[in-house]
Amino acid sequence: MKLLVKPKRGCCKSSPRCKRCPVVTKRLVKRGLATKRSDGFVVIAPALTKKQLKAARKR
Repeated sequence: MKLLVKPKRGCCKSSPRCKRCPVVTKRLVKRGLATKRSDGFVVIAPALTKKQLKAARKR
């Protein structure tokens, strides 16, 4: 099952970063764990582990 996420406009500066933070989605795309669509949504890979998401959210 693929997860579709719409990133927020800006970072809310919380710690750890929220799952919809544009920084988190960009990190996941950079690591190959997600793909960015032309409409702005990000498709998260089904193989994403909790540990990988935690590393992307770290401040």
